[in-house]
Amino acid sequence: MRYVSGEPRPPCYFSVIGLLGNVMNPELWVPAVTTIAIVAIVAGSSYRLLKMWLQRSGRLSIPEADLEEIRDGIGQVQQAVDAIAIEVERLSEGQRFKTKLLAESVPGTAPIPAKHGAE
Repeated sequence: MRYVSGEPRPPCYFSVIGLLGNVMNPELWVPAVTTIAIVAIVAGSSYRLLKMWLQRSGRLSIPEADLEEIRDGIGQVQQAVDAIAIEVERLSEGQRFKTKLLAESVPGTAPIPAKHGAE
């Protein structure tokens, strides 16, 4: 027996009979079963996600009390970030000052260039 492509068929004890009596190539069984399994998993997951989304669609609005808490929290985070930025600037200014003092105390070293925008 031969495949439709003309290749001779190896002896096979099990075969998958398709329409019109065509026998499926045994090398394609694993990809075919894998494809069917993937399609089943994707279909099941899509069904579940769609069902969850449709059930959730009625609860899209967030209560005003929760929004107020969120706004307060964001305001506190903004204040904390501003405070951290000020402290980091103070630390970097102190580091520049110490570096300048150390450079001036050691003779024979190159002078430190001025910061951009400094007078």
